[in-house]
Amino acid sequence: MLLLLTAGITLGFSGSPRASRRIFNAVKREWKYIDRQYLYRVIKEFREERLVDYRENDDGSVRIVLTEKGRKKALEFKIDEIEIKEPGYWDKKWRVVIFDIPEKRRGLRDALREKLKHLGFFKLQESVFVHPFPCFNEINFLVEFFQIRRYVRMGELTKLTNEEELILHFNLD
Repeated sequence: MLLLLTAGITLGFSGSPRASRRIFNAVKREWKYIDRQYLYRVIKEFREERLVDYRENDDGSVRIVLTEKGRKKALEFKIDEIEIKEPGYWDKKWRVVIFDIPEKRRGLRDALREKLKHLGFFKLQESVFVHPFPCFNEINFLVEFFQIRRYVRMGELTKLTNEEELILHFNLD
């Protein structure tokens, strides 16, 4: 979604009518596939995180614009270079990613699993992964990149049974 908004900014800075037309046509094609309820929910989340803001036009219409924080976040991640930064200490919280991606989207499910493993997550079950450090921004980026928001849940746990195995795996304490 941020990338779609960024396309709007790019369109504004585009000096070439030909480039503007290409950007506009690409955005127009993608716009047809966006679930409106999903769009409103994501915009609300972005607004709560102060990534977007609403601006009222002179004619009374409202437009959604990226804030500076939103622009930085949109440009912050590159899918192949994404990584989870390790803080100086562990806050004793487990970040859990749970997903149930349908069989017809098996490729996306496998890609997400591989990316989570690459990021250092521990696989508790086929669709449950755990990490000890803050990573929701990175996971949100992956979820948006793969367009699987409706299938993925995230949370933080302060206690997990048999967590000693995880503490040893991540070399914590």
